[in-house]
Amino acid sequence: MNYKLMGRFIAQILAVEAAFMSPALALALWDKDYQVANSFLITIVLTLGCALALHLACKKTKAGFYAKEGLVCVGLSWIVMGVMGCLPFVISGAIPSFIDALFETVSGFTTTGASILTEIASLPRAILYWRSFTHWLGGMGVLVFLLAVAPGSGRKDGFSMHLLRAESPGPDVGKLVPRMRQTAMILYKLYILITVLNVVFLLLGGLPWFDSICTAFGTAGTGGFAIKNDSIAGYSPYIQNVCTVFMLLFGMNFTCYYLMLLRQFKTIFRDEEVRMYLGIVVASIALIAWNIRGMYDTLEETVRHAAFQVASIMTTTGFATTDFDLWPSFSKGILLCLMLIGACAGSTGGGFKCGRALLVFKGLKRNINQVINPQRIEVVRNNNHRVNERVLDNTNAYLAAYMCIMIVSFLVISLDGFSLTTNISAVVACFNNIGPGFEMVGATGNYSAFSGLSKVTLIIIMLAGRLEIFPILALLSYKTWKN
Repeated sequence: MNYKLMGRFIAQILAVEAAFMSPALALALWDKDYQVANSFLITIVLTLGCALALHLACKKTKAGFYAKEGLVCVGLSWIVMGVMGCLPFVISGAIPSFIDALFETVSGFTTTGASILTEIASLPRAILYWRSFTHWLGGMGVLVFLLAVAPGSGRKDGFSMHLLRAESPGPDVGKLVPRMRQTAMILYKLYILITVLNVVFLLLGGLPWFDSICTAFGTAGTGGFAIKNDSIAGYSPYIQNVCTVFMLLFGMNFTCYYLMLLRQFKTIFRDEEVRMYLGIVVASIALIAWNIRGMYDTLEETVRHAAFQVASIMTTTGFATTDFDLWPSFSKGILLCLMLIGACAGSTGGGFKCGRALLVFKGLKRNINQVINPQRIEVVRNNNHRVNERVLDNTNAYLAAYMCIMIVSFLVISLDGFSLTTNISAVVACFNNIGPGFEMVGATGNYSAFSGLSKVTLIIIMLAGRLEIFPILALLSYKTWKN
């Protein structure tokens, strides 16, 4: 295990995190909220101090960085980011409990949007900004950002590839261009461009600058932290429709936008995952709108709420315009299914991913055909390309780990004695990085009533869900640390 090289990389992560706290510090000073400004200043100094100490301790490194180091490095980086990122909440007194503050921060970085806060709108603007910005930073991934901008981070593609594969969502991670650093730069440029467009459209709807930026951060990262107690419900229909469109855009594979720049539109339309994603969205909106007809005054309002919640849940954003916990069981059942499926691979969304679900269905179909015709040899194809058997094996392993973690987590938080629906939806919502569930953790609820053990469990599964399980399993495995 190359501890020193991992230490140097984590030091860079801490330095980046400290730099990204600077706008929140500046905003606190602008608002003359010196208590909050002091909390950010102390955190920045502590974070930079830890980064410097790690850098000096790991100055002389040896060559050699493999998949195991990549998994461990990514897992440790996200844990360290959460610990340091929660300090402004604790020091300022916005969230006095460290466990609660860590829950809120990890929920932000993992773009989950699950909150323990009962009152949001009264928080200082600097705290609200940092809370929303954690979504944006975690959406594309801070390691992807570092690979894009850090000098020399792309010298060895093996180093970059192991990190990108460990942090990026999807059954298989490839390159847009020959070098991984260029791939990371393209991804972040696209991410920034669409985020800016989102802000512009929100401003055109009359939303104030601060609200537009924070809402765009939550939409871009598909996180769902709003700055109002009623999430997006208090905004105009135009703002809600803008959020719906951009949530769906950020839920698509970013490779599609790169192909758009290359004018390869046919390739996008032929992509099976994109067709599956859009098909599920359209079908879900139609079914829910039909099921909730009569609950709202007009057809426009009915379709708007249905479209918003389908986009919010499937892309794992977690915004809300209405209390969907009051919807009929059929509609809530559809939303629960969307929670499990999630967005496209290579997007900022969470969940099991449409691409992975597609491979599971195709693998199941092949196995059924082989049972019927044992002598028949059949391969799985995706977009007319043969899928590597290793990718299928990894997908099946992911599904097995996915189900095991869900069951164990559900049993642990069931010790708190809440209802079955609350417990199941809380695990599904946190593991798939969605945020709101049903009943106690629904659109109008929060996670504050859970015990410390349950909150720690939910923190772990939020990290596992965002990092595609294996980096967290690698951290917990004895063999990882064995020489």
